[in-house]
Amino acid sequence: MEREGVLPQRTKPVASAAVVPAPGAQIALTLLRLTLGVLFVSVFFENKGKGLYTPDGYAGLIGGYIKNGHAPAAWKAVMQFAADHATVTAPLQAVTELSFGVLLLVGLLTRPVGLAAFAFLTSLWVSELGTAWPWELLVPMIVALSLALGGAGRALGVDGALHARLEAAARGNGIARLLYAIT
Repeated sequence: MEREGVLPQRTKPVASAAVVPAPGAQIALTLLRLTLGVLFVSVFFENKGKGLYTPDGYAGLIGGYIKNGHAPAAWKAVMQFAADHATVTAPLQAVTELSFGVLLLVGLLTRPVGLAAFAFLTSLWVSELGTAWPWELLVPMIVALSLALGGAGRALGVDGALHARLEAAARGNGIARLLYAIT
């Protein structure tokens, strides 16, 4: 019995914030996910071959951005901090790039990885202002943001299997609800 002014209780769990794309869009997102994953893995191996994940190589690269780039002064200070601590930041960047690539290729935690990759690529884009063609990073940034918004790991990815398994658990468990929402 409903009382006046009282909303009825829901009997179904609230759906995740993401809308599952139509099959054609899901295929397109999957291709973008795989492409960005390959890009990150290939950049990792290219940078490793160039010695850019060593403290000296990393500090030299960042120093070049600071000297030749047009990033805001506040961002140049952040880059200088990274260059000064290259023994930590160089391997951290290597792990970040390789992790993004592998996670995107297998389709695991695609939405949060897409969002983190968007932030990472945006910071790289700001760092490279005036030293590289702007679209070189803008396109991968847009792809990463699309993956974050579109649930691209649900087709041909681990996220799809996790999402299906978490659907029932999401009704009661807070952690399961969170994982269900981000897969």
